Amino acid sequence: MERSGEGKRSSKYKVEEEEEVEDEEEDEELDEFNLGDDGRKKMRDLYSKGGSSSSMAPSCQVEGCDSDLSEAKHYHRRHKVCEFHAKAASVLIAGLHQRFCQQCSRFHELEEFDDTKRSCRKRLAGHNERRRKNAS
Repeated sequence: MERSGEGKRSSKYKVEEEEEVEDEEEDEELDEFNLGDDGRKKMRDLYSKGGSSSSMAPSCQVEGCDSDLSEAKHYHRRHKVCEFHAKAASVLIAGLHQRFCQQCSRFHELEEFDDTKRSCRKRLAGHNERRRKNAS
């Protein structure tokens, strides 16, 4: 019997760790706006509340996709993209062929990506620059 309680406890901690990682990712995204701690907290509250009082279920922003995101992972709900389209090589948004950038968590036109990469050139260049600094 104790083993089942341990399993529940470890899965609880795993969920808490995932939420902490998501909060850290949100802080990194919000750091771009130089909001400070209070501003980041307000923006995080908006993210968690959905920023709207609408009772409509969240759905994917890709044209023609009617995926219900109400049961999706927090990441997919926050960015309004289903898991399929987050990983797709090309999607149609606003009449433009785009791809979801894993670094920016936004859609960009395909020209901003190298080959089949999942990160746009701008963010990938920054990532590579940071890695080179740490290696020296």
